[in-house]
Amino acid sequence: MTERGSIAWPPAPIKTERLVLRESEARDRAAFIELFASPEVGTYIGGPQPRDELERTRPEVPGRRFGLFVIELDGSMIGMITLDQRDAERPGHVRPDGGETELGYLFLPQAWGRGYAAEACAAALGWFADALPGEPVVLCTQAANDRSMRVAAKLGFTEVERFEEYGAEQWFGVWYSLPPSP
Repeated sequence: MTERGSIAWPPAPIKTERLVLRESEARDRAAFIELFASPEVGTYIGGPQPRDELERTRPEVPGRRFGLFVIELDGSMIGMITLDQRDAERPGHVRPDGGETELGYLFLPQAWGRGYAAEACAAALGWFADALPGEPVVLCTQAANDRSMRVAAKLGFTEVERFEEYGAEQWFGVWYSLPPSP
């Protein structure tokens, strides 16, 4: 497995037909707060966070770290994508030792239903496949989250298992840029 330390971060902005995936900037702070305070966004991730707490605790440039892409449409942040190492203590792994990269994404409700999540995630997966060829990417979502389940299917994730976590049934899938080795 190639170590993340060998990947240059942040990458140059990634442009799709409609979107730009880029590093977080100070101008994104209000959108980050809106994202995490949104009751709709919080439905499948443990609920919204209190806006006053977010205002008080979010740094001037939130989300500036390895694996986090801001999704921009027409100059404004509409969501974010993360490529993080899945916690070895959580259920759901495709390797005996864990260590898989997990795709996560959140979009503001006004951006839902327009194909932005699939477009942005496909671009992030393409970047990841170039940076770490053959490495699997996993995705975990509540089975009840129909929108997320459709995105996983569009992106080509294959179901590995389902399990109970956070009081709900979770769907766990994997995506390979190349066929898995035997």
